[in-house]
Amino acid sequence: MENISKLTSAQKLHEDEDDRSLRPSNFREFIGQTKIIDNLKVFIQSAKIRKQSLDHVLLAGPPGLGKTTLAFITARELGVNIKATSAPIIDKSGDMASILTALEENDVLFIDEIHRLSPAIEEILYPAMEDRSIDIIIGQGIGAKSIKIDLAPFTLIGATTRTGLLTSALRDRFGIPLRLNYYEYEDLRQIVKRSAGIIHSSIKDDAAMELAKRSRRTPRIVNRLLKRVADFALVGGLKEIDIKITKYALDKLDIDSAGLDDMDRKILRTIIENYNGGPVGLKTIAISVGEETDTIEDFYEPFLVQSGLLNRTPRGREVSKSAYDHLGIKYFKSGYEDKEQSLFENGGE
Repeated sequence: MENISKLTSAQKLHEDEDDRSLRPSNFREFIGQTKIIDNLKVFIQSAKIRKQSLDHVLLAGPPGLGKTTLAFITARELGVNIKATSAPIIDKSGDMASILTALEENDVLFIDEIHRLSPAIEEILYPAMEDRSIDIIIGQGIGAKSIKIDLAPFTLIGATTRTGLLTSALRDRFGIPLRLNYYEYEDLRQIVKRSAGIIHSSIKDDAAMELAKRSRRTPRIVNRLLKRVADFALVGGLKEIDIKITKYALDKLDIDSAGLDDMDRKILRTIIENYNGGPVGLKTIAISVGEETDTIEDFYEPFLVQSGLLNRTPRGREVSKSAYDHLGIKYFKSGYEDKEQSLFENGGE
């Protein structure tokens, strides 16, 4: 089941990095997030007219929605270079200083998972973002000296899945905060059609929509599922991916009609069967299902909440009536009952 759950993981996998051809390279190819794209175009055009660097941009939202892609498109549209890194690998102040001093005029610096920057690294970023300068300490003890180094104008684009973990001091320094939302099914259907052409596959519209509905409303996942369904179609000798092979393949991969995988259903069933539907604390859920709390909170929970299957309350997580219906469990405020069991007890009525 480990490999299957990876299919619906919005986290980057090696296979996603190997197939960068599916990524849009400009705004014309980027499907979805219309309001964000339209606003970003205005800000970029304004910066180009003023011949100044674009204000710092914060891209927030669940993983797999296109934050990294948008950062690279922004740099391309600005006509500048981009330096990409990830917060967890910047563990020394000198590393951050080296990156900043290497930037050329109006370049873009993209930092993924920016909420994971250490306080020491953030302290370097504050003057860099505001005053375009950094202070370097040379030497130690009494003989230590602080040297101010001016930086070239640059744009910092930060990406985060956990806005709440950003310090207010860092968050307030981003002039353009943008939040990406889960995609509409029609947008995902168009993404499937585009990606199918790139991987030299043909897919019918209803099959593309079926993939969209089972993709957790996430482009990264829909592209991954498309490639796996294309494998089934190829082995089956089909020249075109149709609805029949699509449903067959996704059922084989244990991805249900709502895009839930085995762990999603396990989380919901555990809350229902062990904790009377909730509310129950996140740590308790994590222990019960054998998963890390961060994984549940970062990956599984956002989609379950967005889908209306799980509610976050001050007292803990609580399963909604929609979740009972999806799992085929009869809903009671005081408990639960399997539909089949209920029908049996009522003589099949």
